[in-house]
Amino acid sequence: MENKRLMQLSKRERQIMDVIYMLGEATAADVRRNLPEKVGDASVRKLIRILEGKGYLEHRRHGHSYIYSPTIPREIASRQAVRHLLRTFFQGSAAEAVSALLDASEGQLSEKDILELSALIREAQEKGR
Repeated sequence: MENKRLMQLSKRERQIMDVIYMLGEATAADVRRNLPEKVGDASVRKLIRILEGKGYLEHRRHGHSYIYSPTIPREIASRQAVRHLLRTFFQGSAAEAVSALLDASEGQLSEKDILELSALIREAQEKGR
């Protein structure tokens, strides 16, 4: 699967994928209820069919409903999204991104957070990243 694949979605397709990732799996009605704006049932179902046709979603039948789930695991999708964010807003700089996250956080870092971040930095150094 291509790394840039999830970044090539339209805004509404991305929103649908976000809902399905958030829920783990979902019916079309679940998706519609969780979208940020009201969208007609037929539109949601059509976009889900398009996403399924493109290979982003798969379904299983449960009674009279279809349950949709992503074909790309959440971990891979989140890494792709972070890489896209780094390239788009931070010129590929992890330090700038972390600085922005720290500025945006509400409140101070706990001692546990600082220890976890320090351990991650040490691990990255050891791996030569």
